[in-house]
Amino acid sequence: MESNRRAGRRSRHIAPSMESDFIGLDDPRHGADDHTLGGLIRDLPVLPVRNTVLLPHMVAPLFIDREPALKAVEAAMAVDHTILIVAQRSEHISDPVPQDIYEMGTECVISRVLKMPDGATSVLVQGVRRFRIQRWTQRAPFGRVRGLAYDEPDTRSSQIEALARTALRTFEAISKLSQRLNEEAYIQALNIDRPGALADYIVAQLEPPIQVRQDILETLDPADRLRRTVVLLQREMTVLEMERKIQDDVQQEVDQGQREYFLREQMRVIQRELSGHDPAVRDAQELRAKIEAAGMPPESLEKALHELERLEAMPSMAPEYGVLRGYLDWLTALPWSLRTQDHLDRRRVSDLLDERHYGLQKVKDRIIEYMAVRKLAPEGRTPILCLAGPPGVGKTSLGRSIAEALGRKFVRISLGGVRDEAEIRGHRRTYVGALPGRIIQAMKQAGVVNPVFVLDEIDKLASDFRGDPAAALLEALDPEQNNSFSDHYLEVPYDLSQALFIMTANVLDTIPAPLRDRMEVIELPSYTEEEKLHIARRFLIPRQMTDAGLSSTRIEIDDDAVRRIIREYTYEAGVRNLERELGAVMRRVARRVAEGRRHKAHVTAQRVPAYLGQQKHFPTEAEERDEVGVATGLAWTAAGGDLTTIEVMAVPGHGAIMLTGRVGDVMKESAQAALTYIRARADALGLAPDFYERVDIHVHLPAASIPKDGPSAGVTMAIAMISALTSRETRRDVAMTGEITLRGRVLPVGGVKEKALAAHRAGILTLILPRRNIKDLDELPAEIREALTIIAVDTMDEVLTNALREPVRRPMLEPAPEPAPHVSGGLAHTPRPARPLGEAIAAAGRLERARPQRDVIVAG
Repeated sequence: MESNRRAGRRSRHIAPSMESDFIGLDDPRHGADDHTLGGLIRDLPVLPVRNTVLLPHMVAPLFIDREPALKAVEAAMAVDHTILIVAQRSEHISDPVPQDIYEMGTECVISRVLKMPDGATSVLVQGVRRFRIQRWTQRAPFGRVRGLAYDEPDTRSSQIEALARTALRTFEAISKLSQRLNEEAYIQALNIDRPGALADYIVAQLEPPIQVRQDILETLDPADRLRRTVVLLQREMTVLEMERKIQDDVQQEVDQGQREYFLREQMRVIQRELSGHDPAVRDAQELRAKIEAAGMPPESLEKALHELERLEAMPSMAPEYGVLRGYLDWLTALPWSLRTQDHLDRRRVSDLLDERHYGLQKVKDRIIEYMAVRKLAPEGRTPILCLAGPPGVGKTSLGRSIAEALGRKFVRISLGGVRDEAEIRGHRRTYVGALPGRIIQAMKQAGVVNPVFVLDEIDKLASDFRGDPAAALLEALDPEQNNSFSDHYLEVPYDLSQALFIMTANVLDTIPAPLRDRMEVIELPSYTEEEKLHIARRFLIPRQMTDAGLSSTRIEIDDDAVRRIIREYTYEAGVRNLERELGAVMRRVARRVAEGRRHKAHVTAQRVPAYLGQQKHFPTEAEERDEVGVATGLAWTAAGGDLTTIEVMAVPGHGAIMLTGRVGDVMKESAQAALTYIRARADALGLAPDFYERVDIHVHLPAASIPKDGPSAGVTMAIAMISALTSRETRRDVAMTGEITLRGRVLPVGGVKEKALAAHRAGILTLILPRRNIKDLDELPAEIREALTIIAVDTMDEVLTNALREPVRRPMLEPAPEPAPHVSGGLAHTPRPARPLGEAIAAAGRLERARPQRDVIVAG
């Protein structure tokens, strides 16, 4: 049989020898049943095999390549061609001992012996009858045993007949279901008369596990053997039925898949035929190719394919067709995985930033640090930077330079005046003309997932009934959330975590606290005069010469001319107006060149008005002489620092106080605190205890059209008041700033760098500063720090010592005499007492609040 041949091929490995003591005839494992069943004692050579059990009447080929096995075969061929084939208990043993071999085997007849080309020997054997080993009679050169051979009894009974019929019927059903068996196997089973032999044949055809076949071999009773065979058949039938069911299910799915494949192929052919004529089909094909090539994450890809299927099933004239098509265009146009490679060469990045921008060392250091971290941890978080500083200091252009230095794409959106949340998150697709928000639009413009993204003028965001754009930015600017930014139009998460966000702002106070908390703020101070000169020489003048079509052979500008333009024609913290004025000079020279004047234009400080006209700005200068009631303070403005003169006049009156010059509430409170301090220190200052009841105090800040506010003028107002009340002159070469308390403490203020620069420009080289502000002077250029004399103070007593001259006039020391009652018409009239000073200050505050205010605020 073919199956028996396969079984034989699987047992081609033959054990070479036996190593054990012999088992005698008196071994307790042998019973009297051997003799009662007609056993015949025989002496046979042994051939152990692995992975197979040969049953009687079965034919199988064996392949032998070991010497002991060959000698056993030769010994059998020399006598009667009879040999014992017995299975090993374990297939992993190559040199078995008697305990490794089953006691029951099969007596076989060798039908043929052939030498194979590879040196092995093929032996064709046929099982004859069962054989039980009783003892081993020989160990080498091959094994030989003595035992009992059992002929198959011809037992007949109704039980056996029923078992045989059941076995045949089940075997017939199995032969129809099984792919290994055929009708010929069933026909051969019908021609077997003896029930035991029928059981052996069916078990050999089923090929159960080795242990099961060995159990059948060791079962001598034909009825018991048939019963076990029927159980095996029923089990095989159950397995085959389950296999058939599984195959039917699989085939059904395969058929369905083949059907769908066939239909798709047909549709593809039809679409290919129509693609030249039907735009909708062509568009769907193009969109599918774009979706597959976009590299979307699984969630977005599933959404895109779903919408594409809707589009394909929709007529091109349907109202929603255009909406779906636009949505898919946006999904496929966005960058999902495309990115640029960062330039991580520190020297190259540093050189490029220095080449494009002068100064701004804090920002440059931070970018170098980011680049170093990126090199060590490529998957680390991307910082959210905020560049805060006055206009014109190069915040936006710095973002562009950072992008170029890192080798990234640059995108920018302006948030000034944005007051609709949909501008950030987009509109839902249910609205007509819906679009994604500005962030998604900018990412489409960039074309990569890691651009340098500048959000300009973030401090000028507004909010109204349409939502709060600042709240919508919280998700985009939070490193914990922006890897799944949600846009209302896209409806799928979008990863913003690889973009380098850089915000720009002029002031931080208008940025909501939760948004400010997500940003790393880097403050950009205003430029000094020397820095502006360097920037003009390195960047502005060459650029304006190029724009005007000039060269160095046509024009030359002296440094003194640039300084005069900075001082008298610009008033700013940055260089925007400076570049504008330099451009005006270049255009005037270009006009002269175009008119035929070929001589080189030499712009000196004296000739600047010839190009730019009369002086436009008049910076505050130091006082020409020491005066009473006049003190020089320092102020911070959006254009940098400036001097501010505070004038105080004490005139006879009734204790009123008046503040003029568009001062704010904070400055009014500082004036009240200064006056209360003076009243508390009247005796030490040489003032009459009731001096405030006999005078009115008028505090005035020049440049009355400019709003002024802040606490830093407190010290200056106090000095001016004390000077006016004590007739002591203030030093004109001293400028001061600081907040005053009721106890005379001097507290730190802001903008010290800009204020110090303003004093230096005005020629004032002695500054009185709060002691806790001395650290802020480290930001000043070294040459300016060396030129200034800094007096650090903690109390007003120290300020008085350094700011006032000795008195040259008589102060108001004597108390005023009691006024005599005025008699008129027999009635005595007493003059109305002066109002308390606090009420006078409050009244002055109400008067100032009633005046119209401007939007511009100058903070002190």
